[in-house]
Amino acid sequence: MVFKRFIQIFVSLSVIAVGTVAAALWYSYHQLQQPLALKQSILFEVKRGMHARTILEQLNKQGATIQVTPVYVASRLFDVPQRLQAGVYEIHPADSVATVWRKLRTGDQYLFQVTLVEGRTFAEWLKIIASSERLVLSAVDDKKINIIDVLNQRLGTQHASFEGLLFPDTYHYMAGTKAIEILVKAYERMQSELTEIWAQRSDDLPYEKPYELLIMASIIEKETGIGGERSKVSSVFVNRLRKGMRLQSDPTTIYGIENFNGNLTRAHLRELTPFNTYRIDGLPPTPIAMPSRESLIAAAHPEQTEYYYFVADGTGGHVFSKTLVEHNRAVNRYQRNQG
Repeated sequence: MVFKRFIQIFVSLSVIAVGTVAAALWYSYHQLQQPLALKQSILFEVKRGMHARTILEQLNKQGATIQVTPVYVASRLFDVPQRLQAGVYEIHPADSVATVWRKLRTGDQYLFQVTLVEGRTFAEWLKIIASSERLVLSAVDDKKINIIDVLNQRLGTQHASFEGLLFPDTYHYMAGTKAIEILVKAYERMQSELTEIWAQRSDDLPYEKPYELLIMASIIEKETGIGGERSKVSSVFVNRLRKGMRLQSDPTTIYGIENFNGNLTRAHLRELTPFNTYRIDGLPPTPIAMPSRESLIAAAHPEQTEYYYFVADGTGGHVFSKTLVEHNRAVNRYQRNQG
């Protein structure tokens, strides 16, 4: 009788113990699925070799409400917090610990971005890249390293300048990406765009090779920011080239002035530089900025006009003229305020 009673007690205690353990496991599993209750999304860095428990503790330090021990145990039992990839991840308030483990296993890292704007120069782009978050900048901001040489070696090219050869866009990258990879991607994109547009260009253009079209596109980019004017500006320069007239473009001249202070003078226009299209015939030797796709298309498809001149009208646009007499009138009206 005593033995039977002992068995009953033992079974009852075992059932209670199993139930308690089961309840604890269920609670822990439930915690794996609960939102982290962050006040806002955070960027969370996982360093190489970081332990799962440490990750949970660090999440709490950044505002999560995780019961570390039971959740860690549940993670070991019901999830696989192993082979977690180092990097920077975006964690949202609605994410659970289970969601975090999935992100870290798959390497679903946060993508930073850098916007490289059309009309800017290569030097200006390098400054933008150097100020961007989480890029490895060694080849970009080290004064002892020639970025032109590094890029040429990486691309297998022999460019003396990369002006105009990089495509303006917003580029996304993971933390720890080498900055030069952004430049390589921009170069490859420009090569693709230029090849496509060159193949579809209008007939009888005064360009012998795609690089000359690229130079023209960069000039158009700097001359006007109005999309509807690009092909008309292109027509002016194409008409001039066909007639043997000099381009007489202020932006090209400015590009060739070292430490330009914003004031283009008559002395500047008289100075002989490779980029002073008031003094040289034809196109300058390189592009003067990074052109947009729209400017590339305008260079490849100039509007059919009889214009040889244009002048800024003071509103962001331009007045186009067929003759020098018309142009001088427009200059007097819009630039010299002589009616």
